[in-house]
Amino acid sequence: MGYVAVRGGQEAIEESLKLLEWERVRSERSVDIESIQAAFPDLIDQIMGESSLYAPELAALALKQAQGSPEEAVFLLRAFRSTLERPYVSRTVEPETMAVDRRISAAFKDVPGGQVLGTTRDYTHRLIDFNLREEDGDSLHEARKRLKREWRKKALDEAFATAGSSAASAGCEALWEECAAHALPKVAEYLREEGLLVEHERNDEEPIDVTMEPLAFPAPRSARLQTLARGMTQAVSALGYAAIRGFGPAHPTVAELRHGTVEVAIDHPLGSGDESDAYCVGTMPVTEVESLFEVETEDEAGEKGLGFELGYGMVMGRGETKAIAMSVLDNCLERGDKRFPTQDEEFVLYHVDGIEATGFISHLKLPHYVTFQSKLSSVRKTRDGAGGVERSSTTETE
Repeated sequence: MGYVAVRGGQEAIEESLKLLEWERVRSERSVDIESIQAAFPDLIDQIMGESSLYAPELAALALKQAQGSPEEAVFLLRAFRSTLERPYVSRTVEPETMAVDRRISAAFKDVPGGQVLGTTRDYTHRLIDFNLREEDGDSLHEARKRLKREWRKKALDEAFATAGSSAASAGCEALWEECAAHALPKVAEYLREEGLLVEHERNDEEPIDVTMEPLAFPAPRSARLQTLARGMTQAVSALGYAAIRGFGPAHPTVAELRHGTVEVAIDHPLGSGDESDAYCVGTMPVTEVESLFEVETEDEAGEKGLGFELGYGMVMGRGETKAIAMSVLDNCLERGDKRFPTQDEEFVLYHVDGIEATGFISHLKLPHYVTFQSKLSSVRKTRDGAGGVERSSTTETE
């Protein structure tokens, strides 16, 4: 945008950029990329998710360059993503095969495989730990050793209890090293087996890639889910909250929330295209949510009843709140009743994109001299006209 309208504008911009760099370097303290990744894993996940690019190191680098601004870091990473080639498209990821390290259900107390709390802040007291001010490398090392000792002891005790001392001494190390992550069945399948879930016709169309094609309405579900997944975390959460509060008839029960890693596989370039020819190129951490919504149903005979519909959310990393809100909005947009703002595709999908929102709001800071002069002239004319009428009326009255 060419908004520079005065002499010396380019020079002022260059000096402003120097000041920005000064703000970054003046403390003479640099944080390395590995430390940023280790200290802010959730923030790194958020930046990658909103950027649609799984690259932890680059996300940390963008956050460092942006001086801690998530929205600027997302802008940087999305801009970099736009320069990359796409030589392959992965096969469909099957969440059922997820290596789960956290899995809870708000709908059922007992589920096959059990509730796996994993890593969560849900049960913390939200009190500031002032001891962290004094934390250094040595204290971190001691904390790691203490936790490892506790886990090793627990694994050893369990081995003694189940296999006896000889097997325990041989197998305690393996038990301790073994990852707790394992595949678990989907909770919603039990409702589906009972016929309690509303079934919809299977859609085998190729998904729309919203990074390559502009949004068009009505949008297919694939485009809606992609847009929500890469939407600004706070925007998706806020609109999901609004839907639950009454700006959309949606109050879900979380059938299952799971976090873990999924394999990403691509077809061999010289293969037949069968699944047997595919090979794994890596894994990716994701959070998946399936929420249940009670709805009215009608069978083929015209008998009315009740059933459940699923709302779906999946995001990169540990964005649990966003994934739940995404499942709420997914169900809202499936209903599509425009009397409710959270069921209006255009309202929701256009306004959750953080880059679009940030860019449009930020552009208001740029010079609008010409347009404002036009507005100012209009306001002055109306004021002058009103003043003339008032003076005329006063004269006649006198």
